[in-house]
Amino acid sequence: MVFKERMFYGHEVEEDFPPQHDDLETHVANFLASVGGLDASDITVVAKGNVILLSGMVQTPEEVDRAQEAAESVPGVDEVINRIVSSEFRSTSESS
Repeated sequence: MVFKERMFYGHEVEEDFPPQHDDLETHVANFLASVGGLDASDITVVAKGNVILLSGMVQTPEEVDRAQEAAESVPGVDEVINRIVSSEFRSTSESS
């Protein structure tokens, strides 16, 4: 038996693999878990295409920003929708 290169109208066939959303979710979640200064135990990561949705709760607003920046830095992520909330209450009003 002879195996030939696959061709389409004289051109090699290009493989078209759909993105592995589960892999991207796993990569982002694992990366968030390894980021210093971020408790990612209550963060949920969902991928739709190359868009990542982050939701859950962290202690401080700085952790919200840190999670956003970390998720954006993962290869394959095109956009991050950040719905993480901070449990830290900051009063913007001062008592007189």
